[in-house]
Amino acid sequence: MKTKDLIAKRLRREKATRRKNINQQANKHTNNLVENKPDEYVLPSGFDEDVLKEAQRLSQDSIHSEILRRRDMRDTLTFTIDPDEAKDFDDALSFRILDTGNYQIGIHIADVTHYVQEQTALDDAAYQRGTSVYLVDRVIPMLPEQLSNELCSLRPNEDKLCMSVVVEMDQNAKVIRHKICRTIICSNYRLTYRQAQDLLDNIEARGENEALKQAITILNNLAQQLRANRFRQGAINFETPEVHFRLDEHGNPTDIIFHNSLDTNHLIEEFMLLANRIVATEIGRKKKENDTTTKEPTKPFVYRVHDNPDPEKIGRLSTFIKRFGLHLKTSSNSKTTHKHINALLDNCQGKACQSLVETLTIRAMAKAVYSTDNIGHYGLAFPYYTHFTSPIRRYPDMMVHRLVSRYLLQSKALCRHEKEELEEACVHCSECELAAQMAERDSIKEMHAKWISQHLNEEFDAIISGVTEFGLFVQLTDTMTEGLVPIRTIERNDYMQFDEENYCLIAARSGKIYTLSDPVRVKVTKVDVERKLIDFVLVEN
Repeated sequence: MKTKDLIAKRLRREKATRRKNINQQANKHTNNLVENKPDEYVLPSGFDEDVLKEAQRLSQDSIHSEILRRRDMRDTLTFTIDPDEAKDFDDALSFRILDTGNYQIGIHIADVTHYVQEQTALDDAAYQRGTSVYLVDRVIPMLPEQLSNELCSLRPNEDKLCMSVVVEMDQNAKVIRHKICRTIICSNYRLTYRQAQDLLDNIEARGENEALKQAITILNNLAQQLRANRFRQGAINFETPEVHFRLDEHGNPTDIIFHNSLDTNHLIEEFMLLANRIVATEIGRKKKENDTTTKEPTKPFVYRVHDNPDPEKIGRLSTFIKRFGLHLKTSSNSKTTHKHINALLDNCQGKACQSLVETLTIRAMAKAVYSTDNIGHYGLAFPYYTHFTSPIRRYPDMMVHRLVSRYLLQSKALCRHEKEELEEACVHCSECELAAQMAERDSIKEMHAKWISQHLNEEFDAIISGVTEFGLFVQLTDTMTEGLVPIRTIERNDYMQFDEENYCLIAARSGKIYTLSDPVRVKVTKVDVERKLIDFVLVEN
């Protein structure tokens, strides 16, 4: 075998080993958090006094000394699009049409690390938290409000410092050129997703809003092309409605509603993905342009990685969903597996089993983590990917900003840049992310329990979402509230047998079968809000 082939073989083997280690690392952290759940996400109640004092000492005045050091984009149409309740605006878009007919698009991200330096109380607090935690009734921020909601937030009509990816793009959404740079911006508009959607949906715009409407319309067209290209290249289309609770003045839920993504949600998503991908590619590009055997980075960096799905899990999923009349082709080629997964997700749309199949498919995927070893991002179909666009709420984004400053912008500021130290931080941030996700899920469960505690003895339509030896888990059709029908309450005059292989309960005498996705009618009998437990009984149709 030729030397070149031997080297290529060795590199493929090393990459496979790294991929396996990263996936094992993610699974280990997930299992540890689940097993030690009560102690693993003790949520902080506030910031220490030294952290708050340090934040109060920071000033907007430092902007003036930065103007000559940065690209001044304050005269370009700029806007933010965020949820209605958002206060921390960490990203903005700017837009103008060039003389060539191409578009200049600025993806502007709050320059948090200009204010938060390493080896300070502020940075230590942010690192320990790792991420902001978004509970139903409140946000536990990674940074004090002095920074997250004021100094760093890209509020309208205020000069703000940013780290930006400025791209020139043609009408086919092809990036002609790009530049990563420090900027100063001034946002002209703070829009919600709904307000931006109204402009997009031909709601009449007059005066200065005409330019804003044109910008959003063109950006939306480009975003749709970026999105279509992403799916053609192998991205997985996971998109489920977001649950929201209307709360009264005491923080108790009065209603449960679901929000489907608008076009403007996708608009922001695609340009944030583009910025993350450009930054990761810029730093993680090949050592030599003519070297086709390796994608090793030139310098240690923080990547957001997502491994290929486990073929065994995909095989089990394929077998399981046949009971719903669905099919998932299995393949040893990960590049074709994504097509089969997307086809499955499309085929289950609107069916009673949709939520269950989507959940099971997500569980068959690997867990995305932070790592200095780049294995690409399977779910997004990107060979290089990182998190750069949310430094107000994610510590890995702050690390990426510092590394970009060091590697691309010749900054001499202190930052972690040794591989071992970066990897340790990646592991810590992955653990913080998992803990935050568990806390957020528990917050939603608690609100579901609070809401349904107001509806004791009322009846609802549901589907069977889980089958165990101790009963049936059911999910309400309208609110996705989940609870248990204890086995002792089912067919009281019969003996229930649990068929583990086929995920069903069978009444021994009558032969009646209860299986996944079956529609049922249930009544609320007991709610334990503190333990987030809900009990139902089946009601005869």
